[in-house]
Amino acid sequence: MDSSPPEKSGLFKAKNARQGDLRDTIKTLVIAVIFALIFRSFAFEPFHIPSDSMKSNLLVGDYLFVTKFSYGYSRYSLPFFGFPNVHGRFLEMHAPQRGDVVVFRPPGQPSEDFIKRLIGLPGDHIRMKGGVLYINGEMAKKEYVEEWTDQEPDQAHYPITYKRYRETLPDGKSYFILNTQTPSEVEDTGEFVVPEGHYFMMGDNRDRSRDSRYLEHGDDVVGYVPAENFVGRADLILFSWRDWFSFRGDRFFNRIP
Repeated sequence: MDSSPPEKSGLFKAKNARQGDLRDTIKTLVIAVIFALIFRSFAFEPFHIPSDSMKSNLLVGDYLFVTKFSYGYSRYSLPFFGFPNVHGRFLEMHAPQRGDVVVFRPPGQPSEDFIKRLIGLPGDHIRMKGGVLYINGEMAKKEYVEEWTDQEPDQAHYPITYKRYRETLPDGKSYFILNTQTPSEVEDTGEFVVPEGHYFMMGDNRDRSRDSRYLEHGDDVVGYVPAENFVGRADLILFSWRDWFSFRGDRFFNRIP
């Protein structure tokens, strides 16, 4: 029989109820965080475009979903688990293909994520001649489309006008590339032979991309990218904004070419 005063008994029960609600809330939050970490580690990882190296296909402020299970997993694609002594990839579903847009850790800067287009597979011979891409001696078709004015230039205060082309790889993959009025130093290169287990990466904004072509100039930050450095394949633009108060609604849920 409860001999405590009615008002004290009621307060005690109310206090226990509040404590129970708080425990349930904390438990729910912990479970949600655990599932979010698992989802991010094994399925999809959000990625923010920080620079203009992939314009006009990807813009600064685009937020992407990177599919992590496409290429399987490695120590770089499972950051929350971290296996520094494990090398290579495992549970690979699809082999990387020419034309894929890939998020990876560059060999010379493995603590940062880069995003580029995969141009060369292991064993490929890659060369640039007059701004035209050649793969294994075959020219990638380059068709002029239009002048494209970038109204949102990165690190600049005036619009930049590019020549916009459609580039088609020998195996049929097609996408837009940009060239500035002033050619870059990698418009013409020697021949690169992609080592076994590595890939050759290039940005779509050809004159404003630090990528594998700069190996010829001693810049090995990107270089030939090992397969294990791949984080995942970029498939979908989730949403996009210019700043906190201006969204690009026409880019929401767009597939990446």
